[in-house]
Amino acid sequence: MSYKRIGDYIHLVDNRNKDLAVTNLLGINITKNFMPSVANTSESDLSKYKIIQKGQFAYSAMQVGRDETIRLALYAEENPAIISPAYLVIEVNDENEFLPEYMMMWFQRPESDRYGWFISDSSVRASLDWERFCEIQIPIPEIDEQRKFVALYNGLLTNQKTYANSLADLQLICDTYIENLIKTEKPKVLGEYIERIIDKNTDDKFNSVIGISERKEFREPAGKVNKENLSNHLIVRKNEFGYIPRMNPFKPLAVALSHYDYPVLVSPSYVAFRVIDTKVLLPEFLMLYFKRPAFDRYAAFNAWSSTRDTFDWPDMIIVKVPIPDIKIQEAIVTIYHTLETRKRINEQLKNTIKPLCPVLMKGVVLSFKTEKQLSL
Repeated sequence: MSYKRIGDYIHLVDNRNKDLAVTNLLGINITKNFMPSVANTSESDLSKYKIIQKGQFAYSAMQVGRDETIRLALYAEENPAIISPAYLVIEVNDENEFLPEYMMMWFQRPESDRYGWFISDSSVRASLDWERFCEIQIPIPEIDEQRKFVALYNGLLTNQKTYANSLADLQLICDTYIENLIKTEKPKVLGEYIERIIDKNTDDKFNSVIGISERKEFREPAGKVNKENLSNHLIVRKNEFGYIPRMNPFKPLAVALSHYDYPVLVSPSYVAFRVIDTKVLLPEFLMLYFKRPAFDRYAAFNAWSSTRDTFDWPDMIIVKVPIPDIKIQEAIVTIYHTLETRKRINEQLKNTIKPLCPVLMKGVVLSFKTEKQLSL
């Protein structure tokens, strides 16, 4: 095994979407993955866009130095897609000598990105053009060795994706359960089960200020907070709700349930409330109802229109919610807790697998060094 010039193993492909047969337009992000393109193509001629097939790479030579990333992605889908004409499409000459997956593993390494940044030119775009990219040298072992490394990495990815697919099944169970309740349970007026909280931090006892995201979770405030003046903020305790009445009709209503074991503060422009009797209505069950896209559509439709659309407290208390027996609520919430736990595990799995490319490739480099020393 020895380091080889990568340009001797790859070539450019330039197939254009001349008959407009392909409509799936993709871009590349800095994590070296394909993503739906965010470009406005309403006035673009898509016949000039490049077609990419399974096993080919998309490469953006621009801004490698600025982003400190070689923006390269291996396309793995069966159906072709189209990419910007500014991208390059790269193909391996002979997969019996050089595997595309092995090449992608090499360029997943932070060391490869740093090297790309180092050799990029000094133009405004800090590009790593095709000719210079081809001069990069990488260790290329025998094809069976490449297959071994690729099989190990792909096996881990397959296991993680299988686990991720099980999340969709649990999510479907939760969603279907709620939808069935809507059809079978007589809806109740929410105002009979919740009460507004106007508990202000008048003595400045608390200082943990939080905001609410569109993902319906409490988070760090988006703007700066003057912690010297928090007396007007509302106190939200565990299992209590906060929401932002002002809303964008094209975005979810920002509502969240506190799971903090300590009191937190929200802006006085928010609305805070709690369930009156948790033996009748579980806060977490109600939160599952709020997470439904149908609820966001309802809130957007019923927000009164002014300079800013507002879904205020009088709008919230007339929402109708199916409230089944508490045992049924507990069962649905238990499934949801399992789903959330598995989501966290799935993220941990992905974060564990991601660094394995550098580890596996380090093994290739060390093998090369050992061979070189033995040959001396």
